[in-house]
Amino acid sequence: MTDIPLLSSSYSRYAARVYAARPELAAQVEALAAAPLTREAIVARLDALSDQIRAQANAAPGAPLSDEQLKKALRQLRTEVICTVMERDLGGVADVAEVTGSMTDLAEVAIQRAIDTVSADLEALFGEPRGPNGERLTLGVVGMGKLGGRELNVSSDIDLIFVYEDDGETTGGQRSPIATQDYFTRMGKRLIGALSDVTADGFVFRVDMRLRPNGDSGPLVCSLGMLEEYFYVQGREWERYAWIKGRLVSEEDSESALRLARQLDALVKPFVYRRYLDFGVISAIRSLHVQIRQEAQRRATMRPDKADDIKLGRGGIREIEFSAQVFQLIRGGQDAGFRVRPTLAVLGYANARGLIAPDICGDLTRAYNFLRTLEHRLQYRDDAQTHAMPVDDAERVALAASMGFTDYSALMLVLDAHREKVERQFAEIFSDKANGANGEGGAAGDGAAAWVWSSALAEEGADADLLARLTELGIDDPAPLLARLRGLWQSARYTGLPEKSRERFDVVAQRALDAAATLEPRARRGDTLARMFDLLEAVIRRGAYLALLTEYPDALNRVLKVLGASRWGAGYLIRHPQLLDELLDDEAVFTPFDWPQFSRLLRARLATATDMEQQMDLLRHAHQAEVFRILLNDLGGRLSVEHVSDRLSELADAVLDVTIETVWKQYAKRHREVPRFAAIAYGKLGGKELGYASDLDIIFLYDDEDERAAEIYATFARRLITWLTTATGAGTLFDIDLRLRPNGESGLLVTDLDSFRRYQLREGDAANTAWVWEHQALTRARFSAGDAAIGNTFEAIRVQVLTTPRDAAPLAKEIVEMRQRVEDGHPNRTALFDLKHDRGGMVDIEFLVQYWVLLHAAQDPELIRNTGNIALLREVSRFGLMSEDEAETIGSAYRLYRKLQHQLRLDGMETARVEPARVEAERVAVLALWKRVFGERG
Repeated sequence: MTDIPLLSSSYSRYAARVYAARPELAAQVEALAAAPLTREAIVARLDALSDQIRAQANAAPGAPLSDEQLKKALRQLRTEVICTVMERDLGGVADVAEVTGSMTDLAEVAIQRAIDTVSADLEALFGEPRGPNGERLTLGVVGMGKLGGRELNVSSDIDLIFVYEDDGETTGGQRSPIATQDYFTRMGKRLIGALSDVTADGFVFRVDMRLRPNGDSGPLVCSLGMLEEYFYVQGREWERYAWIKGRLVSEEDSESALRLARQLDALVKPFVYRRYLDFGVISAIRSLHVQIRQEAQRRATMRPDKADDIKLGRGGIREIEFSAQVFQLIRGGQDAGFRVRPTLAVLGYANARGLIAPDICGDLTRAYNFLRTLEHRLQYRDDAQTHAMPVDDAERVALAASMGFTDYSALMLVLDAHREKVERQFAEIFSDKANGANGEGGAAGDGAAAWVWSSALAEEGADADLLARLTELGIDDPAPLLARLRGLWQSARYTGLPEKSRERFDVVAQRALDAAATLEPRARRGDTLARMFDLLEAVIRRGAYLALLTEYPDALNRVLKVLGASRWGAGYLIRHPQLLDELLDDEAVFTPFDWPQFSRLLRARLATATDMEQQMDLLRHAHQAEVFRILLNDLGGRLSVEHVSDRLSELADAVLDVTIETVWKQYAKRHREVPRFAAIAYGKLGGKELGYASDLDIIFLYDDEDERAAEIYATFARRLITWLTTATGAGTLFDIDLRLRPNGESGLLVTDLDSFRRYQLREGDAANTAWVWEHQALTRARFSAGDAAIGNTFEAIRVQVLTTPRDAAPLAKEIVEMRQRVEDGHPNRTALFDLKHDRGGMVDIEFLVQYWVLLHAAQDPELIRNTGNIALLREVSRFGLMSEDEAETIGSAYRLYRKLQHQLRLDGMETARVEPARVEAERVAVLALWKRVFGERG
């Protein structure tokens, strides 16, 4: 026994035994433990041990090792690595990441060295394995579980799957050629033996092959074609979970290995990660966890000494892993940032995306590190794959001391606190949120709702009973809703659903009907439920959304509120059902809007997209999610009309800016890294008065001396417009109106900044100069996105234009004539008052403000600021052109008009018209002001 005082020898009986068996080991461990054990150090020790074995056998340096010699070298290496990480861990200088990283490096080095040795021997016998086209093939060793996640514990087994690219034959050597299936099977068996056979030196890793297709009954190795067929014919939900961490841990840099890696990745990604938000996986993982819990309880009954399991028991390691990986399975198809393997990396990304609160992420991270440290302490003792807390008093004392606690009760106090937090978070994610014993697939009950949504909808003569039941549920005019329900019940889309999806659909349908009595306003209950069934029909083939509404009753309640409050919002949700996800997280919905953070996250997600179509979809999904978040805050009364318009305008600016940057990066003709190109906002976007369905009035400017600039930016602008307006599977981003560019529809798509200045200031050709109405539009224009320097120059031009001296009479004449043209272009043949276009409405107020800005901005610089019509009216009153009371009256009228317009647009009305009596006082006040300013009634 060594005289070197090592912590590992005093705590670990295993370490004490191996130090006694190998007298030189303690000194070696002390030297290795002086610094973190890197992969390079592990490889160097394996080389040194191999050389020692060759020397003992009088073999030449570099000579191939026999299977027995390889086993000896790998086992001696394993002993050194475990004792070294144990020494550093017990000494408090290695964290969990270092311990698991070193163990993972050991496994990978052992696997790769064993493959090299075995394949060299087999190739001498049978020749190289070749595919059908003569390409060299290689054995792919897929590390699953903790090996795949680089989280291997110190006494872990390793879960492996063996794959190869294609069927073929070897080239022949000392023996005749054999099939690649046979060749790789032989190779796999010898690899397993090299790692797991127990010799006088122990073993390296226990190898578990049960995760391969068809488990123990399946072939030891499988081709990629067989794996693909298995995924799509037999692959189960728990296997998707298992493959999250799967990665190749064998050879990495040969042509055949890289080819295999690419093909394997192309198979695994669509199997694991759905392109939609996959809430159906919650039920599958919950079921898997129940099975694991039951197995743990069964073991505890049989072995009471193993009852307190920190891995599989309540609040244990597995619950943290499940809590992290559910985010990956649900969201990894849409957000590539979730396709990471380490558990803590997943939690960190979920926190960064706002899906779990920072304090919860911190609790789970601290619990994970504590539990993994404790796991290692348990396993160091006897090199046993155990996760059970000890029952023997002496063992408890030793364990507590190794963790830095004065006694076992102090250790348990901290452990139980961690487990309670983990269990609480796990329950929040995985508890059956469908209240009652029926669970996910259960019916909603035997009440009126269950009676209505039933086979009674297909029975003749049931109308009276069905109408009575709908009335009982609180529907005042049930006939239209009954017709909608019957049509859907009898439709091929519903009757053709798989059993599981139909069960979920039925649960959601019955719960929606049950909720009818709570819906407000009462008069719209039938309409609200009809919209609900429109939504359900839209997602009827999307099991993930049915699962979401089944698993999260609160989300269903929010859906009903949105559908009842806004016809426009209902249509938006039906067109973009992925927005259902936004209803789950109060914190995400009500978090303050942070557009720089939004842009950063969007850029990061776009950077991981694999093609243009995916990037276009990501832009649309991101925009839709924020629009919907604004809508939810709007309907909840947390945003005024002005604030809604501000947020929608800010969102449009952010999306335009990111889109310009993204499209430019893909633009083959780009001649510089950053384009000298900007989008200038006019109209509602320019005045920050954007509505939910507003198009964007913009023009494009560039400022670039390159001789090809005009052609480059014109082509770029066309491509940008395509990105913004094309309808993809995710919808469209914006409708774009470019008619306000210089010379209108006959003008260039993009304008040189200097040409824009000359045009606006009436320099040069008199036929090519801006009209007064274009200067009116300029009062509401501003820089939106792209090159900020161009934006600053544009603002300077705008100021120069607006402060140009003008004669009142000609200006008034042109304003009045333009107002008449607007009226003529929007005839109103109804008895209702058009809030925007009728005389005394919004356009009159806007034209009045624009007139005053153009006439007086040279004397009052405050009028130049694009602060909105109400604020500008106040400034006009301070300038003495109207009284403060009059400014307040007209401002209040404009605010009321906008509020009514907003409400009508939310209710799906394309034209905002109201009963004239509703706004009579406001209309009279606006007309009186118009007559006073322009001398005519209008």
